[in-house]
Amino acid sequence: MFFGGKLVYQLLANRSFLRLLMVVNLLGAVYGYIWYLPQLQLTKARFWLFVPDSPTAILFFTFVLIAFLGKKHWPLMEALAFVCLVKYGIWAVGMNIFLMIDQKMILLTSVMLLLSHGFMALEGILYAPFYRFRISHFMIAAVWVLHNDVIDYLFGQMPIYMGLERYLPYIGYATFWLSVLVLWLVYRKSIRKDRFKLELY
Repeated sequence: MFFGGKLVYQLLANRSFLRLLMVVNLLGAVYGYIWYLPQLQLTKARFWLFVPDSPTAILFFTFVLIAFLGKKHWPLMEALAFVCLVKYGIWAVGMNIFLMIDQKMILLTSVMLLLSHGFMALEGILYAPFYRFRISHFMIAAVWVLHNDVIDYLFGQMPIYMGLERYLPYIGYATFWLSVLVLWLVYRKSIRKDRFKLELY
């Protein structure tokens, strides 16, 4: 590992940094659920679990960080967090770029969402060497995101991006393949026997 990379992973494993990251993610999850309240008010109760995708991904990762601080692993949460952080982080970055292109203007809210969701995807990937989940946990996470795609695009529960609804079939198609690519990435980073691994404590 190059020297800069070693310093990065030492920071990621630092307990003070883990505490700070846990607090930031918890606050981000709370804010995210609040952000989704208007859509949840228009959503049937049976879909509530599957609508606020990004806040739930952040909450999964918050549980992972709490386990890390307790010097433990929570494999299922690690798998769900990794898959969901990367999938919904990249998805939101792409959607907000697409929205600004469609609107032909820079939108402050979109820039904020782009940066925060980019951070989501980045933290999910950076912590990959510390995860210790197995193929069974990976398969549950895969079912979770693919099932969410079905809920979003067959039952019309995708996040509301005003003006982009006319592109829904194309967004749904791209989202499916994003899920596949993210699952491939997660498999390479966390399941393959020759993957890069580090100890957290």
